[in-house]
Formats: sequence, C-alpha cells, structure tokens
Amino acid sequence: MSDEIWQRAEIASPCIKICLIHPDAGLCTGCLRSRDEITMWSRYSDQERAAIIAELPTRQPRLSRRRGGRSGRLQRGGE
Repeated sequence: MSDEIWQRAEIASPCIKICLIHPDAGLCTGCLRSRDEITMWSRYSDQERAAIIAELPTRQPRLSRRRGGRSGRLQRGGE
C-alpha cells in the first residue's frame, strides 16, 4: 500500500510535539498556536491556516524566559 493514500493537499499542522501552554502568553511553547487555533486547526481553510503560519514567528517574543535555575541566577548576578 502506498503512502500517497495518507498524504493530503492541505497545510500541515505546525505541531512539533512539544505541547505545553505558556501560562501568561496562552500559546503552545512548541508550535506557538493558541488553544483555540490548535482546537480549530482541522476546521480552518487553507487561507486561515496560511495566515496563522505566517504570524507564528512574530509570537516567539511573547514567551517569557524561565527565571529559575543556575542560568537565571548567573544572568541576575547571583552565585
């Protein structure tokens, strides 16, 4: 059986299987989509998906970095 049967002519999900919603930004830290976008992905048109994909790179700055751990202390001048 050929894999061609399973291929679709639609914009694939940007999911990278690192699924964790950032508590402040409300975005998945893996793919940068909102909960609503993740839920509705299969119902979006190709135009809606393309618009979301185009916007994803601009969302990265909305995720604040973790402040804890040794790295955080070093950046703040501790240790």
